[in-house]
Amino acid sequence: MPRGHGKTLAQNKKARHDFTIEETFEAGIVLQGTEIKSIRNGRIQLKESFARVKDGEVFIHNMHISPYDQGNIHNHEPTRARKLLLHRKEINQLIGQTQQKGYSLVPLKVYIKNGVAKVLLGVGRGKKKYDKREDLKRKQQKREMDRAVKESLQ
Repeated sequence: MPRGHGKTLAQNKKARHDFTIEETFEAGIVLQGTEIKSIRNGRIQLKESFARVKDGEVFIHNMHISPYDQGNIHNHEPTRARKLLLHRKEINQLIGQTQQKGYSLVPLKVYIKNGVAKVLLGVGRGKKKYDKREDLKRKQQKREMDRAVKESLQ
């Protein structure tokens, strides 16, 4: 199965709006107890999440996984930092890319692939306000062209 494909459970739509994504990496997530059950129920949010490389390991911060309803006192903390599983080569590549000015690691989506929870990380450069406006204009023009083509065919 290609990278980034599987049953999508959460998507960070704001990431593509705020960042120009240049490269993506697929990583596994180290989870505790009931977290996978909550993820499979779709109770996960990537809205304000980000990833960092610390001491040769990659961690994802502010990813909210709601506590499992049928869980007991051993339920997990919703926004704890979770370790991501990547190959050493990929981590070294991420370290090199994120040390450049303006680049950051952004989680794009969480999905289930072959029964395992994965996160798609993007290395991106933040967009300026005028870049965002330009993208919105381009998107609107494309939508209008598609609409005109569809009407002319009918």
